[in-house]
Order: sequence, then C-alpha cells, then structure tokens
Amino acid sequence: MEIKTRKNGFCLLIFVMISSIAVGQHGGKEYHVSVNGSDNSDGSLQHPLKTISAAANVALPGDVITVHAGVYRERITPPRGGDSDTKRIIYQAAKGEKVEIKGSEIVKGWKRLQNDTWETVVPNTFFGDFNPFKELIHGDWFWPKPKDRQYHRGAVYLNGSWLMEAAKPEQVMTIANAGDPLWWADVDSTNTTIRAQFKGVDPNSALVEVNVRPVVFYPDKPFINFITVRGFVMEQAATNWAPPTAEQMGLIGTHWSKGWIIENNTVQYSKCVGIALGKYGDTFDNKDTESAEGYVGTIKRGLAFGWNKGTIGSHIVRNNTVAYCEQTGIVGSLGCSFSVIEHNTIHDIHVHRLFDGAEMAGIKFHGAIDVQIINNHIYNTNMGIWLDWMAQGVQLQRNLMHDNGLDIFLEVNHGPMLVSNNILLSTTCLSMNSGGAAFVHNILGGKIDVIHYDSRMTPFMLPHSTFVTTLHDNPDGDVRFINNLFIGGGNASQYSSALLPVSFKGNVYTKGATGINNTKLKRGYGEMDQHAQEKMQRYKDQDAKEEKAVIDTAFDAAAHLVNQGTDVFLEMNVNKNWLNIEREMITTEGLGKALIPGLFFENPDGSPVKISTDYTGKQRKVHPSPGPFEMSAGGKLRLKVW
Repeated sequence: MEIKTRKNGFCLLIFVMISSIAVGQHGGKEYHVSVNGSDNSDGSLQHPLKTISAAANVALPGDVITVHAGVYRERITPPRGGDSDTKRIIYQAAKGEKVEIKGSEIVKGWKRLQNDTWETVVPNTFFGDFNPFKELIHGDWFWPKPKDRQYHRGAVYLNGSWLMEAAKPEQVMTIANAGDPLWWADVDSTNTTIRAQFKGVDPNSALVEVNVRPVVFYPDKPFINFITVRGFVMEQAATNWAPPTAEQMGLIGTHWSKGWIIENNTVQYSKCVGIALGKYGDTFDNKDTESAEGYVGTIKRGLAFGWNKGTIGSHIVRNNTVAYCEQTGIVGSLGCSFSVIEHNTIHDIHVHRLFDGAEMAGIKFHGAIDVQIINNHIYNTNMGIWLDWMAQGVQLQRNLMHDNGLDIFLEVNHGPMLVSNNILLSTTCLSMNSGGAAFVHNILGGKIDVIHYDSRMTPFMLPHSTFVTTLHDNPDGDVRFINNLFIGGGNASQYSSALLPVSFKGNVYTKGATGINNTKLKRGYGEMDQHAQEKMQRYKDQDAKEEKAVIDTAFDAAAHLVNQGTDVFLEMNVNKNWLNIEREMITTEGLGKALIPGLFFENPDGSPVKISTDYTGKQRKVHPSPGPFEMSAGGKLRLKVW
C-alpha cells in the first residue's frame, strides 16, 4: 500500500511537471502593428496587424506587441495582463520610430463666420456612443468657476495645441487672443456644431483635431496586471475629473491593478488626468462621499476589494514626459501604493485654471504607502506634489521643482515621510498640514506654510501595509529639518512653535532666508468640526528647538537655474564656512519615530534609512555638507541637475 501511494505521488509529480512545462512553453510571441497592416493578418513582421487593439485581443502573458511608426486613432482596452513581473504583456514602440496614439479625430469642413471664428457641423454618429462635447466634467471636489458654469470634456486642437472652451457662445465670436484662442460647441439630437477661433489660419489647410475618446489606454475592468507600455506619444483624450472617491481614469491608466510599467512615453493634452494609478469604480462614485467620513468609507470598501500589497499597486512610472493636463499629471487614490515614480518630467499642469477643485497637481496621491517619488523634474504647475491622506513610508528624493505655485503639499498624513536631497525653488516650497515628516539635505528656496490644526480623523497603518490601525486628528509639528540650505525666500518661521515637537539641526540660512523666531504667529487652520477646539486642548503649544545653525544672512547664495539645450544647470554661491559645523549622517536611528503612528523612518522593504549619497549620487562624507550636494570648498557652484 505504501509503495502504491509513493508511485501515485510520483506519477502526480511528473504530470504536474509536464503540465507546467506545457504551459510555460508559451515563451512569448511578438506581434507587429503597422498603419499599413491588416487586422486579418497574423501579426508577423512581414504581415503586421493594423490596430493596436487587434494585437491586444490576441496577446497572451509573455507576448510583446511592437508598434511601428505612424498615427493610431484608437482606444486600447487590454482584455488581459501578464502573469507576473517576468511574464508580462509588453506594448512598445518600435525602436527609433515615432508612434502616436490619439484620442482625437481630424475634422474638416470649416466655414468662416467672422473675424477669426470658423464653424463646422459634425454628425453625432461621428462620436459613436460617447460625445465629449455633450459630456460634462463632474465629480467630488470639482468646483466650477463660477459655480454655475458648465465644462465639457471636448477639446479642439490646432496643429497639436489645444484651444480653451469659452464661457459663453458670444466670446468665441470676438477677435481671437493669439495666446488663448477659444471654442464653443452646441449639441442637438442630430449634430454637434463647433465654433472655434483660428487666428490667421485656414483650418481646412491645417491639422484640426477634436476629442472623441474618453481615454487612450485603459482596461475596462480591474485586475489587469503586469502590463508594460513604453515609447509612445499618447495624447488628446476627453478624460473626466478624477477624485479619490471615484474611478480614476487617465489618458493612460492602470484601473486597480498591480505591477504596470509605464516608461519612456510622452503623455499630454488630457482634459483632466495624464496617468492614473487609481481607484476602481463602484456604485458609491461621487455619491455623498465628498467628506472625510465619505473617504473613510471609500478606504474600507477598497480594503474589501483587494487593496493590499499583494494585489494592488507596485507600479513603475519612469522616464516619461507628462504635460498639458488641466487636473493632474499623475493621479492615484489607493492604487498608487508601493509604486515608484522616477525620472519623469512633469510640466504645464492646471495652468489655464478654468475650473477649480481639490485634486490638481503635477502628482496627486491618496494612500502613498511606501511610494518612492525620485529624481523628477516638475515645473509650471499649480502644485508640484500633493500627498493627501495616508502618505506613510513615502520618500521624496532628488526632485527638481521650480516655477510652481507650490512645490510640495503634505495634507493630513501622520508619516513617516522622508523628504531628502531635493531642490525646491518655488516662491512657496512647502505647505504642511501633516506630522511625522523629516526634511533633510534639501535646498528650500521658498516659504513654508503651516496649518496649525485640522480636526479631520485620518488613518495610519501598520508598517508597510494597507491595514488601518486607527484614525487620528492632525495637529501641527512632529517635523524635523536637518542639514538643509534655506536660501533666498526660504522661510521656516511658521514652525517657530507647534502643538507637537519641531526640531531644526545643522541648517544654513543665507541672505533672504528666515529661520524660527519669537514673532507672534498668525495661525492657519484646516477643516474644523464642532469639536475641534475641544480636541485641540489635548495639545500644548511648544517652541521649536534649533541646534548647530549657521546664520549666514550676509551671504547671497544667488541660486538660479540655467537652461542649456535640454540640460538644466544650477548655479549658486557656496560658503566654505558652512562646513565648519560637524553634521551627522542621516539614519533611521537619528530620525527617531513619527509620533502618532509610532513608526521609524525606513525604506519600503523595512531596511534602515541612510542618506549616504547626494543629489548627484556622490558619496557623502561621515560629516556631510548641508543641502543636496556634497561639497569640500566654497566658491561658485555649477552642477547639472537635469
């Protein structure tokens, strides 16, 4: 009997091995796509398919879809993903070839009305079942300006650049402003009539396109995992507003999945969102969820629908250019957790400011658990990086940020959050409505705004997990500023006192900068419920502590950026006297714990933090220099920073 059991077990093992080999024999097929191909072809290099969608429909885990030069006007809805990080489905542009995927179509038949205004009439059948000139932008925390104005998801493009929607039809009949031409559309049961301003241009002789598709690359269901998208120009999509409480659809988006790689792309001209790493949709979308309590409900439902490290997030977004989006460049609620956002250029986000809301930034994340935002160049946005709720274990390192309305906003988080080796040069470089943060080895060239207290009860988690420990209110403080350079308009005075401890150590203050002082503060407050004043009584205001400061306010660092071709250089003056202070290497042990969650500052894998290199990757000394660059002498500094 024993022998028979062993024999059966051996046979079962052989069967499993043979089955595994048979399954694994799908080692990866390459499908080719060409504008000159046919969807009836086999997808070989000699007989390519015509549409990316046709290739998506047949690709299996391990397959590669290579798309050749041309313009593809389609929505790609991948029906399946890969099986693992090593067995993905890869969508890629052919090496050295320009591949454009557009959510628009060309429109002709324009007739001149008056001045620079032209008109065309398009049958509604042109749009199919989605007409962006009829669909309104809407969602939680979307605030039209003025309140009763309607904004549509449509857009008109002239030679690749977009026009803005007029507030009233008569505006489009005026003489066009060369820098900001307008359009207006009327939709009836049969046709869509579009009027647009083309200053000095006959639109029938130019490239005029209009939004047709809501997205360009987006699964229509969750859990489509392990997809790589690389090397494309993706543009011109009629995306909707993407709040944290609803399904977040971007021009390209992951739709509640795991393990995507989005790299080496240009993502631009999205009505609202460029790249979405966000929430799935459900029956609660935009329904009585526009509150702290409403979002707590969203979190609970997300946990029940797979929000954990093994199932959701862990995406890589790198080496992309994301631009010309009127809400966010990269958005993510919950679905962004455990992701890496690295070496992207993000610019011209929410610059027209036709509408308002609470979700606009170069990067806007909720639930940025163990997220790494590293070595990005973010400029000309309303806000560079906005981390809202549950930024825990997040690291912002080696980012270059300038010419933004605000560089970094940390809202109702409890930490730990590590911000190191960044160059922050906007007039307001930091807005704080959070605790549990460490700012080390940064250049801080703008003021720091501080919210003294916010009564919202927001979660913190178990370490490196989505599991909610409990909810807590948000007093100011529990921050540490170590080895930073405060230059120009750098101003930390709003942290002169706080409800939780604030410490400064080893910082340098140059001409124009302001440290902590005894000036009476004008306090700012966040959301305050009816019990806020009572809850605040649990805390006692306490003065910040400063150690080893270098007050060098007679010395002008004169920091500025110089563009040289595609490179960006930082030029500034440095003083060798800054090195007279013996500073400590920044480590997990030295940073202590974020007070409210009681957690150490660690790397995403749980290993200790050690800031042993600078912005450029240069090894730091045992007693490191202040700021993001390791230095050994004074003088004029010129460094390539992008």
